[in-house]
Amino acid sequence: MTNLSELKPVPGAKHKPKRTGRGIGSGHGKTACRGYKGQNSRAGRVKRNIAFEGGQMPLTRRIPKRGFTNIFRKEYAIINISDLNRFSEGSVVGEDELRKAGLLRKNLPVKILGEGELNYALTVRAHKFSESAKNKIEAKGGKAEVIA
Repeated sequence: MTNLSELKPVPGAKHKPKRTGRGIGSGHGKTACRGYKGQNSRAGRVKRNIAFEGGQMPLTRRIPKRGFTNIFRKEYAIINISDLNRFSEGSVVGEDELRKAGLLRKNLPVKILGEGELNYALTVRAHKFSESAKNKIEAKGGKAEVIA
C-alpha cells in the first residue's frame, strides 16, 4: 500500500508550460502564438465580456425585446388533490396541517388543483380552489372552504 507522500502523477500527465516568444526554434517564436494583427495580438489585451463583438452592436442589443413581467401577479403554493390522501378520513386539512406534512415550504397562499383522485371525504381549507378540485372534494362528501 502506498502513502500519500509517495503519490505522483502518471508519466505523461504533466506538461511543461508553453514558453512563447523565445525564438524561431521553439516553434512559438515571432508572433508568440497570437496570430497576425488584430486586437488580441496587441500588448495589454484584456479579456472582454462574452457579448463583446469588437465594437459592433452586440447581438443581445440588436434583437428586440418581447413580453413583460406582470408586477401584480399573485403566486400560490400548489397542492394537488392526490397529495391530500395522506390525511386521515374526515379530518380538517388547513395550512398548518399541510406544512406539518411537508407539502408547504414557502410562506405563500395555498391553491388546491384537481390533479389525481381523492379517496375519501375531507374538509379542505385553502385560499383558492380550481373548479375540478372543488368538484372532486364535494363529490366524495367533503367540503372546500375558502379562507381569506
